[in-house]
Amino acid sequence: MDLLSREKTGKVERPVRVLQFGEGNFLRAFVDYMIDIANEQGKFNGDIVLVKPIEFGSLDRFHEQECQYTVQLRGIVDGEPKRINRIVTSVADAVDAYGEYEKYAAFAKLDTLRYIVSNTTEAGIVYDDTDRLEMNPPKSYPGKLTKFLYERYKHFNGAADKGLVMLPVELIDDNGIHLKECVLKLAKLWNLEEGFTAWLNDACVFTSTLVDRIVTGYPRDEAEELCKEFGYQDNLIVTGEPFALWVIESAKDISKEFPLPDAGLPVIFTDNQKPYKQRKVRILNGAHTSFVLASYLCGNDIVLESMQDELIFNFMKATIFDEVIQTLTLPKQDLIDFAEAVITRFNNPYVKHALLSISLNSVSKWRARCMPSFLGYIEKEGKLPVHLTFSLAALMAFYTGTEIRDKALIGHRDGQEYNILDDAAVLEFFAANSSKGAREYAHAVLSNEAFWGQDLSALAGVEDAVASYIEEIRALGMRKAMEKIFA
Repeated sequence: MDLLSREKTGKVERPVRVLQFGEGNFLRAFVDYMIDIANEQGKFNGDIVLVKPIEFGSLDRFHEQECQYTVQLRGIVDGEPKRINRIVTSVADAVDAYGEYEKYAAFAKLDTLRYIVSNTTEAGIVYDDTDRLEMNPPKSYPGKLTKFLYERYKHFNGAADKGLVMLPVELIDDNGIHLKECVLKLAKLWNLEEGFTAWLNDACVFTSTLVDRIVTGYPRDEAEELCKEFGYQDNLIVTGEPFALWVIESAKDISKEFPLPDAGLPVIFTDNQKPYKQRKVRILNGAHTSFVLASYLCGNDIVLESMQDELIFNFMKATIFDEVIQTLTLPKQDLIDFAEAVITRFNNPYVKHALLSISLNSVSKWRARCMPSFLGYIEKEGKLPVHLTFSLAALMAFYTGTEIRDKALIGHRDGQEYNILDDAAVLEFFAANSSKGAREYAHAVLSNEAFWGQDLSALAGVEDAVASYIEEIRALGMRKAMEKIFA
């Protein structure tokens, strides 16, 4: 079977407009996928060059396939399980910033270049004061970017129309703001002229973005079968879910020059992404955190199983629609539509998302994802949100054990051991407290300000409610307790 190639795809050559730091699965199934659709519809007309920003690894698979690859989206579409295939043809080349430095650096002088995309992991946007301008290239991503932008500034004599738009998708809050701070610090460290700093501020745009799509990557177990189905060999297949959202925040409006929504793509331009971030964290992530521990103790192992369990499904829906949505600021219909999309995503038959993997660090997750809704509901409604309050008791039931082994607290479900993974201090606290009486245990957890940033036991009715739920769970087991409380 022949490898996928430009001859097979009939690739159209376009001007290179995007330089992308990172060649991983997420960018290829998210950013490059969207640009490919915009190109096909005549809305963008720009190719992408991938940059391998780290020293190890190889680009051989990209060169063997002439940077052509297949994305397969799989999930529920219009109520039916579907697989949607697209061969992405908008990647023109892939270059190694270390092994091919001169070729990589030459893109700074490319007249058509306008966008820099990056996904260098959460640890990628860091200020490294050991970076030097003389390095080819500097070690950190901000170091590479600063030198790249400086070379462009010099080549075009600071021309205002040759600035670039930065589109970082690293999963940190205000990623563009942090990236710009690093670049400005390096410019100062390297004693670069004030004109360059002015050009960065006036001609360049550092956007902050929020991205959302589950990308499951290379389907190792199915690759051979898929290639037979495709009729060609593709060693770069990437799989993901159909749902996607890209929120782009910037002080300068770039929506007209980067018109992805005109191609029907789920891209939102805004000057404030925080409500969208809040919506994602509280509805999507908050739903996960609020139901997975109870679901696991009810005997389920993956998210899909939980959605097929009527008790858990109804608990999750009530948590989102009756309690979380009440505390958010976006228009209610937007929130309802997003919540419905979340439920569809949780029902994806192609994603086997283990509850125990989601349970990692649940104490800090509950604080970040559920506590704002919990407190917001109490403030707005003047009473406890029943489901979110119960999720606190479920967390305490899940975090029950006295033995720490191999950095895990050992819990028990139906006589079988499971590993509870969290920070050492958290596990030690639960090992010391989880065997206490329900009321004493509830007080110890709720009053632990290191966990919550405040004393939750001081809130009217919370300790009584949580202690009562723990008693029911201990007496009846999780499933029967939930049936009794939520019937």
